[in-house]
Amino acid sequence: MAKKVQRRAASRRKLQLLRTLTNSKSVRRRSIILNVLLHFHKLKVKLEEIQREYQNLMAIRNEYFSLLKHIQIPKEVKVEKLGEDQFVVKVRCNRGGDKLVSIVEAFEELGLNVVRARVCCNHIFAMEAIVVAQDQQTTKTKDVTQAILKAIDKQGGERILVT
Repeated sequence: MAKKVQRRAASRRKLQLLRTLTNSKSVRRRSIILNVLLHFHKLKVKLEEIQREYQNLMAIRNEYFSLLKHIQIPKEVKVEKLGEDQFVVKVRCNRGGDKLVSIVEAFEELGLNVVRARVCCNHIFAMEAIVVAQDQQTTKTKDVTQAILKAIDKQGGERILVT
């Protein structure tokens, strides 16, 4: 008899727990179970909706990245003289290849040291650098621009925009 009472109490506790989880107002066992099933069905529908939304967002993201790959960004090289022997160099072009290595090699050929540089290669190649002439030689902005353009052209032809 005690076992039967314990089972009944356990069953009541479980039903009470189900009522609180599903915010059910019912007191009958069958109604509580139906409310739980309805609650599970609603959760399943919400989950499917979230999955569809996620798949749509991933498709949009993939399409965006594929479009970025096909966009041809014109090369943009801007060289400004800061002081007698300092230059600010800004480069923007399509990503790919060893553009950074080629540009640094071009700096070495001109006898320029890179003091500070910031490079981004996420969707495009962008670089901003401050370079200084090693031997206090008179290097012209036009020479630096041409050397960078040659370095970028080693990696592949693109449209050019020199400013």
